[in-house]
Amino acid sequence: MVFSSPSWVPSLPIDPPDSIPISEFMQNEAYGRCPIAKSRDPFTCGITHRTYSTSEFFQRAEYLARAFSKHLKWQPNEGTPWEKVVAIFSFNTIDFVTAIYGVHRLSGIVTPANAAYSAAELTHQLKSSGATALITCTPLLPTALEASRSVGIQDENVFLFDIPETEPASRFPYATVEDLITSGSRLGEIDQLRWTGGQGARQTAFLCFSSGTSGLPKAVMISHYNVISNVLQNVTFDSVSRASKGVTTQAVTGFLPFSHIYGLVIAAHTNTWRGDQVVILPRFDLHKFLKSVQEFKIRQLLVVPPIIIQILRYKEICAKFDLSSVRFVFCGAAPLGEETIRATKELYPQWTIAQAYGMTETATVVTASSEDDVLTKGSGSFLPGAKGKIIDPEGKEVTEYDKPGELLVQAPSVVLGYLNNEKANAETFVHHSDGRWIRTGDEALVTLAPSGNEHVVIVDRIKELIKVKGHQVAPAELEAHILAHPHVSDCAVIQIPDDHSGRYLKLLL
Repeated sequence: MVFSSPSWVPSLPIDPPDSIPISEFMQNEAYGRCPIAKSRDPFTCGITHRTYSTSEFFQRAEYLARAFSKHLKWQPNEGTPWEKVVAIFSFNTIDFVTAIYGVHRLSGIVTPANAAYSAAELTHQLKSSGATALITCTPLLPTALEASRSVGIQDENVFLFDIPETEPASRFPYATVEDLITSGSRLGEIDQLRWTGGQGARQTAFLCFSSGTSGLPKAVMISHYNVISNVLQNVTFDSVSRASKGVTTQAVTGFLPFSHIYGLVIAAHTNTWRGDQVVILPRFDLHKFLKSVQEFKIRQLLVVPPIIIQILRYKEICAKFDLSSVRFVFCGAAPLGEETIRATKELYPQWTIAQAYGMTETATVVTASSEDDVLTKGSGSFLPGAKGKIIDPEGKEVTEYDKPGELLVQAPSVVLGYLNNEKANAETFVHHSDGRWIRTGDEALVTLAPSGNEHVVIVDRIKELIKVKGHQVAPAELEAHILAHPHVSDCAVIQIPDDHSGRYLKLLL
């Protein structure tokens, strides 16, 4: 049985364009983006308040592309994308996406790296991706240089972002992104991209690293078409509730790392395409987060469960700030426990707390909760253009509600595959009579909400389910209950072999 969007969800207004780069889709009103004249500034620093208009933002990306072209000797229509891979290893900044579009303008590939990486982890990503240039920031420069030098990236191809409240990039002997933009403004125009039909669907835009359904981190090839599709899917899905709430544009949080698919596709692309203002923080800091919500009257919070836990744990601190502008809390990356949601709603009853589901390999969201239709335990309904199947342990399709099995997904945002890893590709991407599907590795079920709409409930990672006396136990469910206790900061449920029950559970606090 194939599950799809509820009847209230509109169809996609257009077929996602498959022959253009993401940046062209993002700035061209012909594809349906919020008119630039009506859009808020796309990225604003929540610390310094520095910002650029939408037009200025795209102009800066063009200037940066010119500077990259001169410095790296890259031309838009010469060489392959794999010869033009740039890694970004940095905290968030208002110029993070500027750098992305500067690379894409030259038909290059961006590989964003987790700012928490060690030198060894970053080295693995640089080597696997074939990056020949690196953009970083001063707090991460020692790690970046250790990794870049180990793979042969020349120091002259290391560039720096300026990050507020850190040592200025100008004090170091490396070109800054701001310097490049300034120099690019004095350079002549570069050739326009000459892409062939379907190139946006074939060409990798991002190499993001993910553990996939299991195993060590792998390089995920995400096409321009994948990102464009998911932006259209999310915007179309949310259009109904935004209309009912009278929301045209809004301010949203921007502290989730743009190196992660959630921040990259949702905050950096989906929200800005619909004219929202993303308030950037380099990384999450409770005080700076609360201050930015108060100052910018932020309406939507893009969060992960640990952020909600902090809000509950430090509720006395939160009470000192005016959070009355917040109406919609969008939570992803991991399930949020029902007890935690209830406790948060007691503190902030005006908040609609909605969960979503996705993964790097689906170029983000597959299911989402509308502001008008939330099931507390669920991760929402399928976006337009996305479909799902539930497969039981015997390999049969589930044809009823509330019966769990592995979730398989089909959507235009499902990625090209893993780079140079045919074994993982064969295990993850499967072909049925009705097309190509991705095995998520997650146990899920579909249930009917009180609204009458189908909602997906994520149970746990299949390989993390623990069998105790013949019963499948989901560690995530137990952890969610335990995390609701005010004296628990973090916890993990693990399994211990036992002759009597096969396995027993051990709680780590």
